[in-house]
Amino acid sequence: MVQQSEAAGVQPSERSPLLAKTADSNGEGGVSLSLGEVPAEVPLSESRGNGSVSKIGGGDDEESQHQEQVSRNGARNGHVARIISVLLIGIFVAHADGSILLATHPVIASEFNDLENSSWLITSFALAGAATQTLYGKLSDIYGRKTLVIVAYVIFVLGCALVGMGQTMWQVVLGRVISGAGASGMAGLVSILITDLLPIREVAQWRAYVNLVATLGRSIGGPLGGWLVDVIGWRWSFFGQVPPILLAIFLVTVSLPCSPATSSSNGVDENRLAQRSKISRVDFKGSLLFALAILAFLLPVELGGVKLPWSHPAIIVLFGLSPVLLLVFVAVEKRQGEPILPLGIFQRRDAVFSYAILGLQTAAQLSLMFSVPLYFQITTGSSNTASGAHLVPAVVGNAIGGLISGVIIKRSGRYKTLIILAVTLSSLSYFLLMLRWHGSTNFWESLYIFPSGFGTGIAQSAVFVSLQAVIAAQDPSHLAPAISFMYLTTTIAITLGVPLSNAVMQSALRRSLWRRLIALGLDGDEIAKIVENTVSDVDFVDQVTGRLRDAVVGSYVDGLWWSHGVSFSFSATAFVLALFIRQRPLDGPRA
Repeated sequence: MVQQSEAAGVQPSERSPLLAKTADSNGEGGVSLSLGEVPAEVPLSESRGNGSVSKIGGGDDEESQHQEQVSRNGARNGHVARIISVLLIGIFVAHADGSILLATHPVIASEFNDLENSSWLITSFALAGAATQTLYGKLSDIYGRKTLVIVAYVIFVLGCALVGMGQTMWQVVLGRVISGAGASGMAGLVSILITDLLPIREVAQWRAYVNLVATLGRSIGGPLGGWLVDVIGWRWSFFGQVPPILLAIFLVTVSLPCSPATSSSNGVDENRLAQRSKISRVDFKGSLLFALAILAFLLPVELGGVKLPWSHPAIIVLFGLSPVLLLVFVAVEKRQGEPILPLGIFQRRDAVFSYAILGLQTAAQLSLMFSVPLYFQITTGSSNTASGAHLVPAVVGNAIGGLISGVIIKRSGRYKTLIILAVTLSSLSYFLLMLRWHGSTNFWESLYIFPSGFGTGIAQSAVFVSLQAVIAAQDPSHLAPAISFMYLTTTIAITLGVPLSNAVMQSALRRSLWRRLIALGLDGDEIAKIVENTVSDVDFVDQVTGRLRDAVVGSYVDGLWWSHGVSFSFSATAFVLALFIRQRPLDGPRA
């Protein structure tokens, strides 16, 4: 089997730390896939220290060795493509599920006469995903990638079935909690598997393909969910997700290789002992503490200003409890032999900066996705469909950026320049929106959001390689939990970025509208009523005319200017951090 050095401090090469390990003499390998499990027709006769493969015997000339290497690379890529294509079913369904819910949650809640709690259908899914995200990485190290992929799929299927069968609002919410816990693993484990199977230069390119499928799922899910609601009812938008995931479970079972079986000796049932050993390696205390710390932080963010005022005692207590739980978690993890989230990850500056850059870029982009449809609804009176279509340039840019950055990293081995380019383009995009989007925006100026999507697509690929490179240099065994935490970072960024952008926009909208209405000579009671109607109902702008309408539209534009400013500040901060990222050599011959 292909091997590689696991020593800390080893420089990441083109082929490290990506070839998976088997269990060592202490039983602590646990990674379930490796290129050693490529079909037998691919000869992996001998390996060098960095994981690259060489041929036994020295009689062949250089050309024949080159041809054999090309043949091996082709066979390996075909093997990887078969595995990843199976996993793409789960990626597509998981991302389609989210947009299906966005389209159907008012209808679902209305059936139970509980529209005011419809947001819990979305919030519960996100919170469950955040609480369980980091578990999958370490558990897949212990129990194997294949096992955890199947577990994630089964959990997701159970959640979808419960949503479809739910007879009360809170049964449906429980189903969304279960689905969220499964979906978090369906997404994160694919990226972990890609790093197991591929040389580091190729990882970004393959993740770009995964991102394309995810984007397709998000794009199709909303219209599909709306169509199903109109034709056969909302329940079938969830029952309909069960068959493809069951198919994916079957294909994963027959397609993904497993870890080598545990052997027995001296009449001792080592399989049973191995299972006991695996359970003892699970960091239950750390897992619970970290999940509670994340929930204590994200729950008040979701509830504050919506269900409860920010000054409510529950909000204050939860915010205060979160850092306490985090400190207890850190204290517990320092004494753990195999922590669920190794603290050594955060001792490397580049790892922390990689997380921060990706989080800031994600928050900036999602804030933009929130504000752009609203801008065109207000300024041009566009329908929901037409205003949402204005997001297409950013979505297309995201896909193109990911594909291009993957190709560049594969050929050059350089990622720092790409990260700087990504945050520069995104910052320019947000700056152009602040500079030019003032209520009258032509077609070409509506394309100013393309660079933001393009930059984010580049960043998603390049920052992933940056994180992978620094963890490989530190301790390759930390790679799976590090990747899981990267996904948690994006979840937190979404949870924080959109509410912050919305709060800034609403505050600026109120201030601007008060000032404009005072200038129109209205009294305080009239102004208060108009302001409340404006901030609570986007359709109110269609109910007013003349100077009053101009005041409402102008105030919205002012508020959205500040929203774009939030995105710009996120991306500009990411730019500063990107300057300090270290370019680590991705050595080895190009594939």
